[in-house]
Amino acid sequence: MSDATPTDPTRVAFVCVQNAGRSQMATAFARREQVARDLDGQIDIVTGGTDPADHVHDEVVDVMGEKGFDLAEETPRAISQDEIMDVDIVVTMGCSAEGICPMTWRGDARDWDLDDPDGRDLDEVREIRDDIESRVSALFDELVGDA
Repeated sequence: MSDATPTDPTRVAFVCVQNAGRSQMATAFARREQVARDLDGQIDIVTGGTDPADHVHDEVVDVMGEKGFDLAEETPRAISQDEIMDVDIVVTMGCSAEGICPMTWRGDARDWDLDDPDGRDLDEVREIRDDIESRVSALFDELVGDA
């Protein structure tokens, strides 16, 4: 982020197929990091899916509620190739992001290879959630340090 300016924020996208589980959790944690580190205008967060679901998975809503996040009203959304072209870092969640070719991503593409929480028991979903939380924190440490 060394060459970014307040008018040129680093854009990070969290992408998966349904945008109903892992990418929603990552986005919630990223938004929290953005506020906690006072990075408004320095980091933009984008999320979406290549085939979005109708709603965030119930088990994801439940375990994120335990951490103080209300994802019940979040709506999974589609992310387009054009939108991806505008981000600096694309993080996929371990699922195939068909329809969005990583070869055309302008910036850094990473895959976190996370299990899909859909239909899993709450203890398994908590493990996925906690893994995502630590990965998001590490990503922000990498981008801006301990601000």
